Amino acid sequence: MAASVAAAAGRIRRAIRRSPPWQGLCFRALSSEAPPTQAAAVRDAFLSFFRDRHGHRLVPSASVRPRGDPTLLFVNAGMNQFKPIFLGTVDPRSEMAGFRRVANSQKCVRAGGRHNDLEDVGQDLSHHTFFEMLGNWAFGGEYFKEEACSMAWELLTQVYGIPEDRLWVSYFGGDPKAGLGADLESRDIWLNLGVPASRVLSFGPQENFWEMGDTGPCGPCTEIHYDLAGGVGAPQLVELWNLVFMQHNREADGSLQPLPQRHVDTGMGLERLVAVLQGKHSTYDTDLFSPLLNAIHQGCGAPPYSGRVGAADEGHIDTAYRVVADHIRTLSICIADGVSPGMSGAPLIVRRILRRAVRFSTEVLRAPPGFLGSLVPVVVETLGGAYPELHKNSAQIVSLVSEDEAAFLASLQRGRRIIERTLKRLGPSDVFPAEVAWSLSLSGNLGLPLDLVELMLEEKGVQLDSAGLARLAQEEAQHRAQQAEPVQEQGLRLDVHALGELQRRGVPPTDDSPKYSYSLRPSGGYEFSTCEARVLQLYAEDGRAVATTGEGQRYGLLLDRTNFYAEQGGQASDRGYLVRVEQQDVLFPVAQAQVCGGFILHEVVAPECLKVGDRVQLHVDEAWRLSCMEKHTAAHLLNWALRKALGPSTEQRGSHLSPERLRFDVATQAPLTPKQLQAVEDTVQEAVGRDEAVYMEEVALARTTHVPGLRSLDEVYPDPVRVVSVGVPVAHALEPASQAALQTSVELCCGTHLLRTGAIGDLVIVGERQLAKGTTRLLAITGEQARQAREVGQSLAQEVEAAAERLSRGSRDVVEAQRLSKDMGRLTDAVDTSVMPQWQRRELQATLKALQRRANTAIRKLEMGQAVLKTQELLQRHSEGPLIVDTVSAESLSMLVKVVRQLCKQAPSTSVLLLSPQPLGQVLCACQVAQSATPAFTAEAWALAVCSHMGGKAWGSRVVAQGTGSTADLEAALSAARAYALNQL
Repeated sequence: MAASVAAAAGRIRRAIRRSPPWQGLCFRALSSEAPPTQAAAVRDAFLSFFRDRHGHRLVPSASVRPRGDPTLLFVNAGMNQFKPIFLGTVDPRSEMAGFRRVANSQKCVRAGGRHNDLEDVGQDLSHHTFFEMLGNWAFGGEYFKEEACSMAWELLTQVYGIPEDRLWVSYFGGDPKAGLGADLESRDIWLNLGVPASRVLSFGPQENFWEMGDTGPCGPCTEIHYDLAGGVGAPQLVELWNLVFMQHNREADGSLQPLPQRHVDTGMGLERLVAVLQGKHSTYDTDLFSPLLNAIHQGCGAPPYSGRVGAADEGHIDTAYRVVADHIRTLSICIADGVSPGMSGAPLIVRRILRRAVRFSTEVLRAPPGFLGSLVPVVVETLGGAYPELHKNSAQIVSLVSEDEAAFLASLQRGRRIIERTLKRLGPSDVFPAEVAWSLSLSGNLGLPLDLVELMLEEKGVQLDSAGLARLAQEEAQHRAQQAEPVQEQGLRLDVHALGELQRRGVPPTDDSPKYSYSLRPSGGYEFSTCEARVLQLYAEDGRAVATTGEGQRYGLLLDRTNFYAEQGGQASDRGYLVRVEQQDVLFPVAQAQVCGGFILHEVVAPECLKVGDRVQLHVDEAWRLSCMEKHTAAHLLNWALRKALGPSTEQRGSHLSPERLRFDVATQAPLTPKQLQAVEDTVQEAVGRDEAVYMEEVALARTTHVPGLRSLDEVYPDPVRVVSVGVPVAHALEPASQAALQTSVELCCGTHLLRTGAIGDLVIVGERQLAKGTTRLLAITGEQARQAREVGQSLAQEVEAAAERLSRGSRDVVEAQRLSKDMGRLTDAVDTSVMPQWQRRELQATLKALQRRANTAIRKLEMGQAVLKTQELLQRHSEGPLIVDTVSAESLSMLVKVVRQLCKQAPSTSVLLLSPQPLGQVLCACQVAQSATPAFTAEAWALAVCSHMGGKAWGSRVVAQGTGSTADLEAALSAARAYALNQL
């Protein structure tokens, strides 16, 4: 019976990893009489239990935006904020260094990276992108397995009143490959707590051994499961609580070493616990979600939520309820914590979540415009008591959600019409064209997330050209990579013949003044105007002028006017799309625009026919343009700040900016020092913090000729020329007696800029290298990327400081010193590769280099000292003779070789072979043959004979050799070593 139950539970546990089996189960409530416990009371009971009964310190939830951890898009577990403790990198002077017993409820988001539940939300009754994780921690051995298990059992059975016969537990059953035995200690603790042996199950490392990552602290875990079936039929187990006992460290070579300090790390999902306590079939049926589901019903007029899934959910109504309820919680939490919808990284995922919610609310639930924003107060009311930042930022959350919802609704309606129109042209067996799907998502402010396009097609029973879509995605990725470090690429261009023909025909240059047509909304966002134009000429890829386009081909498009910025002056070209005025539902993606002899040539992909004389409407990719504007204004401030730091004669040598980053080349007499780099950043930050107005005005070129301090590159400027001035009106900056251009940024520039500096947010120089003698290239980022880079830098600085403190305290033994040396190496790699302030990187690199030298010196001294001591012990055990064969404890081969060499130095006529047993059965071997015994007797052959006996290998020279093997019978190995040596001697 136990074996069959264990086998069934094993299958269930593996299934739980994929999708907790809430649906379709016979669920028996804890009590049919007692009113259900409210979720807020469940959370409070957890925190009060650990604070009042067991002396834990309650700490607030960390932001879901990771602080200084570039490996995470979002905080996805309760332990994330305590990583410095687990890794031993916590600043000894920090508040966290004093943590011993801690408990909290942590906000978690799993919608990107390694843990991503976004696609599963709505499909079942349990998955969420946002959830709360209840946890308690014991650091540095404050308490361990027995106390952790006892506390958990006490809380579940005595405080929450869960019947003991509904609870099962699992423990680590061992891993022979890793040399780890079963965690019988945990098993015995549960048995002593009264859990029947039939409900105590063992599992392997996949289920019950927890690891932080490829390296780092790890250990066995024991999990508490709840039986949904309640004894009716086969057990239906769902995991409630995971108790992790961090007692090992996974080394870079894959081996496990014991941690110097042991920790307890537990995690229990509040939503699942509340469902159990409230006797609900689903987490969505609890009071964490029911207010939202009721608000959705009232706001949409859709049928009431009934909890259906799969084929039973006709029209996907209940799926949409779950998606919208989950997503508005996630959006509210993320925006309150400073992660707003954006273009890349976590902000891009938030944007995707928002648009997914809009799609389900409008397409399936028929919600009215502005509906999502109306749900935010319900989230605030439900969760605001636990997370006050929701109350504080509620107005901002509503504003951002509503603004993005409105922007997306127009895109969604147009996208739906395009899909319908395309489907009418397809045959029964045709796949949906990848180019059309890609065009729907091309513009950041118009496009639909591709996963939604695929879902919309799937619902209509149409297959998408996935291979074509993958090819387009790869091309886009390559394009972005090129934008990060631009190279000259040959796009469609007007050659001399085409330009001559245009001039002969008297075609005027393209009017691109509409590219400056944008303004600030009262909310602080930017509004970009569209532009109507007439098609003057079309060009095929081979440069031929054509009168009309074919479908799916790339063409050069010449218009009489445009609002697209053509790549020049270092600013990347705009991208976006155009539509025919009389047919708004066919998008013609514009990949880039180039200026050729005063004409702007647009590179377009034509999904349908387009001909000379057509009237079109142009839409720039607003998010792309705004990011370029931020970088361009930042480049001007950077130029000014460099002159302040390096002197007024400092000259710009070139720049390139794209939405991702800013590249700036500057003439320098010597590489910039860390202090100079920091001073430059500080100057830019001050200007950004003042949120100064950016003035732009066209003036006669002659007026700019003798203005002190005005910056211009060695370029041909138009007349009139555009002047960009930060903080000072252009007219004042150009007055003959004005010194304004010496005190702020005033430049000749035809690029597009912000209207106020505050939108830059921040600027961080993340890279710097010498291009050639006298020219330095700087790489910089702005906004959220810059803020994250500062957090990473601060986090690494704290780790380096903590490592320095550990080094100053000294090491007790070689193992501790080697661990510290490895930490220095890990930190050095992190500092070298992380995106962080360059001035800070240079300082930390210098510090780490010095620390690494000190650590290596300490290791050598400790090893030599230990070698001397072990040598004396061995000489006392062995009388003078030609041979010493023995065992000795040594942490490494290098240490063992030092002992062998020291012995032979003390006894020159003696040949020595030493074995050192290691964890997991490995044995180290080192030997040295006395000079008088060679050449007949060699160290290499001796080591090979002994290591082969142990199933290992050896290497070395005639005099000194070393090797490894594995054996449980050391005496047999020693006997083989002696026999071989005596035979040779």
